[in-house]
Amino acid sequence: MRLDKFLKVSRLIKRRTLAKEVSDQGRININGKEAKASSTVKVGDELTIRLGQKLVTARIDRLQETSRKEEAAEMYTIVKEDRLSPTNDLEG
Repeated sequence: MRLDKFLKVSRLIKRRTLAKEVSDQGRININGKEAKASSTVKVGDELTIRLGQKLVTARIDRLQETSRKEEAAEMYTIVKEDRLSPTNDLEG
């Protein structure tokens, strides 16, 4: 399954266009390697997603073409969630 579709169906990111933008900006890694929207994901892959000041690591547990809101969270497990410290560009 394509990365952008998985992110939308699992509701990790609400819209597929936003999932595509985030991945094409290099803010998503699959198993430690930078991923594009068209990258293929499979069960067991670990996604690291940088959203704003958060770094979320999720393991893919299940792939499905569509999901209801209640089922979406069953498609992945959050392994780790870190808060990134904001960088201050005025210093230095």
